[in-house]
Amino acid sequence: MEDPKAQLQGALKQAMIEKDIVRRNVIRMAMSAIKQAEVDSRKELNSDDVMAVLQKEAKTRRETIEEQEKAGYTEDAEKGKEELAILESFLPRQLSREELEVLAQDAIQQSGASSMKDMGKIMGLLMPKVKGKADGNQVNQVVRELLNKSS
Repeated sequence: MEDPKAQLQGALKQAMIEKDIVRRNVIRMAMSAIKQAEVDSRKELNSDDVMAVLQKEAKTRRETIEEQEKAGYTEDAEKGKEELAILESFLPRQLSREELEVLAQDAIQQSGASSMKDMGKIMGLLMPKVKGKADGNQVNQVVRELLNKSS
């Protein structure tokens, strides 16, 4: 897999050539967040760390879009969705809800979980498998729904 920072740098160059202002600005914001994380940690980030920063940026966008839609700011939410799509193009493909449910069912069976008390065991098994491929809140929601159905 190509180094994400090099990938971002190449995409930035391409966006500037194509005069794609939105894409250029989103990539610059992402690179700025990566640079800030490097300054904060006082070390150069590896590929996994860069991906974590990009995922955090995407999560922030998702939350912002949700809040904007609740508040009725549809124009701002649409702009946020466009930015999110650009960010997601640099991330690994996210798991669908169905794929997540299958993995959660397997984790429930492996752990022998039967109630909400076993949530920690399930999440402990599941999160390493979905790291970077699914939002933790979504994973939590799917596991809760499956546990509620079975009890």
